[in-house]
Amino acid sequence: MSEAPDLSQGRLLVATPRLADPNFFRTVVLLLAHGDQGALGLVLNRPTATPLASPLPQWEDLASGPGVVFLGGPVAEGTICLARVRSEISVPDDAYLPLQGTLGTVDLEADPAFVAPWVEELRVFAGYAGWGPGQLEGEIEEGAWWVLEGLPDDAFSDEPAGLWRRVLLRQGGDLALSSYFPPDPSLN
Repeated sequence: MSEAPDLSQGRLLVATPRLADPNFFRTVVLLLAHGDQGALGLVLNRPTATPLASPLPQWEDLASGPGVVFLGGPVAEGTICLARVRSEISVPDDAYLPLQGTLGTVDLEADPAFVAPWVEELRVFAGYAGWGPGQLEGEIEEGAWWVLEGLPDDAFSDEPAGLWRRVLLRQGGDLALSSYFPPDPSLN
């Protein structure tokens, strides 16, 4: 019997090549929460064409490149703002919820001028990825996801489209080889 994967906040769920669901094909998901009620995460590598200035102009100056809204997942409820804060500054609890290390979520109702002094990087996600109780564990058992350690820069990659491959390559071994798996093996 294999050991249960560590599904704590900040871990990455990396889609295996066998995961054909178009919502998650070659995605890297940052796990925000996991417990008895299920799991919640953000797809890190799905930028949209919508400039952040369109829906949230007040946050545009704080956004990390590319300055667009990201598709956080197929659950189209709400918007989540992910931020990396300066570790040397005390961050107010009423505008920031820490996740892991200097990574956390920012309340988009807060005044951007209030948030600016302690934010290093910021990205806004429309929607999220969600799983019911036991659903994520079942998908992992079926081989749909690899659970990997994330790096601080993963959530704010300047080239999000290449994140899936970069995360796998840095693992070495078979996972690195998987990064070269063709998108559609039937065309090989």
